[in-house]
Amino acid sequence: MIASPDYVSVDVSKQHLDLAMAETPVLRIPNTQAGVRRLIVRLGTLRRPHVVCEATGSYTRLMARELAEHGIALSKVNPRRVRDLARADGQMAKTDAIDAQAILRFARLMQPQPDPHDPYALELTDLVRRRRQMVDMLAMEKQRSEHPEGQTIKASIKAHIDFLSTQIAAIDKQITEHIAQHAGLHRRAELLASIPGIGRVTAAVLIAEMPELGSIGNKQAAALAGVAPFVHDSSQMRGQAHIAGGRLSVRCALYMATISAIRANPPIKTFYQRLRSQGKPAKLAIVAAMRKLLTTANAILANDAPWIPSPA
Repeated sequence: MIASPDYVSVDVSKQHLDLAMAETPVLRIPNTQAGVRRLIVRLGTLRRPHVVCEATGSYTRLMARELAEHGIALSKVNPRRVRDLARADGQMAKTDAIDAQAILRFARLMQPQPDPHDPYALELTDLVRRRRQMVDMLAMEKQRSEHPEGQTIKASIKAHIDFLSTQIAAIDKQITEHIAQHAGLHRRAELLASIPGIGRVTAAVLIAEMPELGSIGNKQAAALAGVAPFVHDSSQMRGQAHIAGGRLSVRCALYMATISAIRANPPIKTFYQRLRSQGKPAKLAIVAAMRKLLTTANAILANDAPWIPSPA
């Protein structure tokens, strides 16, 4: 019989890590290399440590790397789910210590699955996120360039656009080289890129931002990507289903890939056209096609076999 995990919750902030464990006071340590080492030592006293924290972006990165190197399970959970549970339990106050206890209660009740951890994938995530930041900056500068400005400002904007374009090209090369250097990442990228509509950039985003893909069900994948429809019905009230939540970066990449797939991927194209012929709005049909494309990607990775076109 496998022993149940020893859950340890961590409320993560820029400066601190607040740890909650069974029958011990909440412990605050600095969110630094030395502080995370203290966390590792403390976890070493447990039989099956399983750390749970809220998904708070870059502030969890240092801890995630160290836990991965020491083979300690980590789950990053949706902060909204933790807060909803706390409210349902009558917990209205909010401090770092209270949040740590709320995360621990959530972990014990929901027993989240450990996140996949791969140090090479973590480095890829850094590269992909930096690329997205620069693409966003480039889009803003291009918008500014369309406004009437003096020659000095126009020159400054153009110089920045040229610089960002060069930097994006450089990081694209780094992403390609990083994936090529690691067999696991390279295989996943090749499988995803075999699907018409999914290019190298989208493949990198899916690998980096959705490492669960290929090991989860289609409904869970759709929910994580934010393309799952949620119905809001109550008594005699009937409302339309809407997508909500999910990982914005994945959804944006998936949207662009789907627009391409509607033209280049026969099953996606047929599926989209059928929905439109039934009178479905274009936006709804695109989101449905996004789910279908994601389902295809999930199956491709799960089966470890490239996409094969359907016979004519």
